[in-house]
Amino acid sequence: MEAKQRLLAKMKAAPKADDPEMIAKRAEREAIAKAREERRAERERVKREEQAARAAQEAADAQAAYEAENAERLAREEEDRLRAERAVADMAAMKEKRDKRYAARKARR
Repeated sequence: MEAKQRLLAKMKAAPKADDPEMIAKRAEREAIAKAREERRAERERVKREEQAARAAQEAADAQAAYEAENAERLAREEEDRLRAERAVADMAAMKEKRDKRYAARKARR
């Protein structure tokens, strides 16, 4: 019974919700929670900005890689075209020499 009486006395002695001390503690907790929420929102904003910057950098890197590959491909194609032109010119020169030899042989007969 004594324990019950002490518990009841403790409850009656506890500060009420409208007590100025309790109001101040509640306001302090609310201010802490608000500051915590503001810090979380700031972290999220910074994270989104970093992700956007990283995405822009990746896009720029991809574009640069594409341009480099395209330039290499164009250079290879130009080199192949020049090689084919030289081969055609060489074959034409060989044909011309062969035709001259054939004409010279015909003229000797």
